Amino acid sequence: MNKIKAVIFDMDGVLIDAKDWHYEALNQALELFGMQISRYDHLVTFDGLPTKKKLEMLSLERGLPKELHTFINQMKQQYTLEIVNHKCKPKFYHEYALSRLKNLDYKLAVCSNSVRNSVQTMLDKASLIDYMDFYISNQDVNRGKPDPEMYNKAIKRMGLTPKECMIVEDNDHGIMAAKASGAFVMEVETVEDVNYINILKHINQYEAEL
Repeated sequence: MNKIKAVIFDMDGVLIDAKDWHYEALNQALELFGMQISRYDHLVTFDGLPTKKKLEMLSLERGLPKELHTFINQMKQQYTLEIVNHKCKPKFYHEYALSRLKNLDYKLAVCSNSVRNSVQTMLDKASLIDYMDFYISNQDVNRGKPDPEMYNKAIKRMGLTPKECMIVEDNDHGIMAAKASGAFVMEVETVEDVNYINILKHINQYEAEL
């Protein structure tokens, strides 16, 4: 019988409670030019998308000048890191879960629509980076989520088939990408759902289907 051999995590909203951080940082950058995204639009439309994609959508829908994209993106990343350095702290139940999974020889990775520096900084601040075999950012692929490219890349890098992997995701764009990869998907609503008992329960349920 085949078994699940790897757990691949989204980062924001799964391992790091950073949804509001990205929202706040982007609005801080947009406010320099008199623009904002409402919390409703963030949750319904923008959540989980790369900043580059969000800015492209704002240009199409609200006339944000494209020549401002690079500067706004740079400022957004700077503001994000300031928030991360202030708010990102280890959570015991995440450290415990990853430690137990690692001891059971599961391969572990992160696939995030965030830029590489944000992924590394957040995982480091949360004391989770040492548990990961690797991480993939939106700078490591041509297409971010909802395209499955980064999940396909992670599965291939692990030398596994999709049905030997379980992906943990929280938002519509990420869930769409995870399902398109062919892997099993554990859908969560909050970072508290990402605990050892819950992860193992989903692995056991999916393995019963194999």
